[in-house]
Amino acid sequence: MSTTRQHPPGGLGREPDGTGPAASAVPADRQWRTLSLRQASGIVPMARDFARQALHEWGWLPATGADRRAAAEDVLLVVSELVTNACLHADGPEELRIACSPKVLRVEVVDRGAGQPTPRTPHRAGRPGGHGMFIVQRLCLDWGVARTPDEPGKTVWAELAAPA
Repeated sequence: MSTTRQHPPGGLGREPDGTGPAASAVPADRQWRTLSLRQASGIVPMARDFARQALHEWGWLPATGADRRAAAEDVLLVVSELVTNACLHADGPEELRIACSPKVLRVEVVDRGAGQPTPRTPHRAGRPGGHGMFIVQRLCLDWGVARTPDEPGKTVWAELAAPA
């Protein structure tokens, strides 16, 4: 799994509005949803509801089978973990972005924190707390951190496989 990359894999780019240096790499079939989380209350449930609505719009929900249902539940869990980590370790999230293509769903959480998220090792299942990035690592195809030079904060991103 990834730790830090300046340009994440998959050609998804960092700009959901189609602007910026990565815009030419963003495929035309990519659908983005963006939610501002600045100064919001109830951030984690709000982020999950937003992600659930996007999954409905993209046809992941209501799920027609166990595999599709599991894929949608994985997305909601990853959203919860990344947003919770930003709340606990990065002075709160600024923005949640979700992108969908036929093969990959990407979750991005933008925050102003300087820290580096990492799975706790060794992972101890019985130990309370500290499971967030371990869960993300286990559920996702890939994940990482993107930073813009000379700007505060980071974008923590994760990619999950779209259901077949």
